[in-house]
Amino acid sequence: MKLRILSVGSKMPKWIDTGFNEYHKRIQPMLTTEMIDLAAAKRAKNPSEANLAQYREQEGKSILATHQSNSREKLWVLDVKGKMLSTEQLADKLSEAMQVGDDVALVIGGADGVSPEVLAAADFKWSLSPLTLPHPLVRVVLMEQLYRAMSINNNHPYHRGN
Repeated sequence: MKLRILSVGSKMPKWIDTGFNEYHKRIQPMLTTEMIDLAAAKRAKNPSEANLAQYREQEGKSILATHQSNSREKLWVLDVKGKMLSTEQLADKLSEAMQVGDDVALVIGGADGVSPEVLAAADFKWSLSPLTLPHPLVRVVLMEQLYRAMSINNNHPYHRGN
């Protein structure tokens, strides 16, 4: 199984890159993971709601163009209205995808969310938290949780849950 993280935005602060890279390095023996940065739409200083919809649409086209929908790559989208999972449930979901031979493209949308087209194409909508998290921090939290889930699946002592 391969997991590709499709993330809108780039030029992360150094501390974000450091945290992400640490967990990215750790997970590689268990799950081949790749980060793909997609360009964010250029934003106006005081965007209207129509502008925001246009940004989501532009970024959504980039996400869908990068997603390998003709392969066995499933599209998982981070969405605040998505399903909340425990770490153990995430481990089960990853294990299930591996067993059926699916790859996963996991989407971190732009600062204004994802387009309706991306949400409609999603095979799974996942909410990391009901909290509003800073966009860059999501990268670190996501990679840590993926690593933690894979450590459960590989009987690694990192996870000390119930």
